[in-house]
Amino acid sequence: MDGKMMGETLKKLRGSRTQAEVAKALGISISALSMYENGERIPRDEVKKRVAEYYGRTVQHIFFRQ
Repeated sequence: MDGKMMGETLKKLRGSRTQAEVAKALGISISALSMYENGERIPRDEVKKRVAEYYGRTVQHIFFRQ
């Protein structure tokens, strides 16, 4: 999994929403979301599932595109 690519995908999906909005909806901290978007940290599997459901995409599309 490429952290930088994952981060770019997450930023694009977030669009005009704030990090605070998305973090609250996902039940994670703003700092965790920021680290995911910057490719500094990879979310746990349960968080990956919540992210995919929130954005209406598959886990594979968001986290494993190559």
